[in-house]
Amino acid sequence: MRWFIRGKDTFNNYENLPTMKSNNLEEDNNHEFTSDIEQNEKILRETFQDCSDLEYRRIEGNHNFQGLIVYIDNLIDTKMLEEHVIKPMLTSLTNDNFPKEAGDLLSEMISVGTTNSSTKVSETIQNILEGYAAILTTGSSNVMMVSIPGLSKRSIEEASSEPVIYGPRDGFIEHISTNISLIRTRLKTSKLKVEYITLGELSKTRIAITYLKGIVQETLVDEVRTRLNAIQVDGVLESAYIEEFIEDQPFSIFPQVHNTERPDVVAAELLEGKVAILVDTTPIVLIVPMTFWTGLQASEDYYTRWPVATFVRWIRFLFINLAIFLPSLYVAITTFHQEMIPTNLVLSIAASREAVPFPAMIEALLMGVIFEGLREAGNRLPKQIGPTISIVGGLVIGQASVQAGLISAPVVIIVSITGIAAFTVPRYSFGNGIRLLRFPMLFLAGGLGLYGIVLGLIGIILHVTSLRSFGVLYFSPVSPLKLTGLKDVLIRIPIWAKFRSSTRSNQEGGRS
Repeated sequence: MRWFIRGKDTFNNYENLPTMKSNNLEEDNNHEFTSDIEQNEKILRETFQDCSDLEYRRIEGNHNFQGLIVYIDNLIDTKMLEEHVIKPMLTSLTNDNFPKEAGDLLSEMISVGTTNSSTKVSETIQNILEGYAAILTTGSSNVMMVSIPGLSKRSIEEASSEPVIYGPRDGFIEHISTNISLIRTRLKTSKLKVEYITLGELSKTRIAITYLKGIVQETLVDEVRTRLNAIQVDGVLESAYIEEFIEDQPFSIFPQVHNTERPDVVAAELLEGKVAILVDTTPIVLIVPMTFWTGLQASEDYYTRWPVATFVRWIRFLFINLAIFLPSLYVAITTFHQEMIPTNLVLSIAASREAVPFPAMIEALLMGVIFEGLREAGNRLPKQIGPTISIVGGLVIGQASVQAGLISAPVVIIVSITGIAAFTVPRYSFGNGIRLLRFPMLFLAGGLGLYGIVLGLIGIILHVTSLRSFGVLYFSPVSPLKLTGLKDVLIRIPIWAKFRSSTRSNQEGGRS
């Protein structure tokens, strides 16, 4: 799929692949329509040559009036077109008292949909492709465009990737206008600004930049506009296409753009001065900037009692460390530092590994890869049997491996705990990076023991503290340290306390 993208230095090695250059006529149709309806129809038919889903409806009226309605059958509601556009036009145009200048009064005949007009060929073509019906008339170069959307869309449901026990149940869908309305129902203010741009030379995908005027920094909005407008791509089919272009360091395993399916998360982030990027045809919304701690926070943290949310957040921190370091610690200690283990435990581990032909690192690596394979298989299988297959498969393979003497029982326990710990990460894209880190840590532990783990930890810290997301340090407010920012990092302070502290800081800032 990478060869669909052009204009990025990263992909210069793909010059021998197809370029997907567009050969249709819409790129050359920057001129305007004429007053000859036959000539205008010829232009459209040449542009949409071999497009069998394009419909042409002729309408004739008094005074030799002729009209032509052009639309794509699958993109509009044909029943509404028939009842609210074609029938009213036929009734009016066949009336003996109707004036000769019928084309100038088309907007009065149409009782449904959003109408606008244009004389440019390229603009008309783009509107037809977006689901408009174009109405051409004799003696006029002006084309009336009527929006009668008929494309079926998914109903609003709970976000499957971010489920909550307590909180809102609605989630974004693949329709950008519906997604913006879900945000506006939560932020009923004129300060909520929405700017549309179009990306994709062939897909013409609508992108919405959303922010709160007066809360967001204008430099951040300008940076978002600059990075989006610099994208040159044939098609934008999902928000991930954009995410890879606008992040600061694309080679990092940590995501620098927050993505979510929940409108309440977007509204909360906008209130904090961030910018949301909505992409048509996908329910995933991008939010910038993102920090390391954003990936560890769940929306449900703010819907439960703050002591419970703080406790759950600390559990999450603990298990994320286990997901990264537990297999490597086991390998390092059992291979190089047996003196750190109590005698009874050493004897138990030695007895379990007596018949195992592989070293501890190979055991942990093998079981880790099998666990990831089962997880991927569970995701790809149908929902009805996916979780069952992954759980039963893990139990059967683990038990069979121990009985066959290929894997020791402690390694099965360690890998199982590690897999469960990785699922505590509330953000899916962030959790993928956490899961990936344990494999290089495993190799370092197998080669250098605890010294390798320390080197790996130093490397992770240096990398995370050097990352930036739209100019914001990835590890802030811990590095650089800001005590006021720690109130929503290590703990979740009460909402009223957070409001008071923010009000007080604003007042102090105003006095200074």
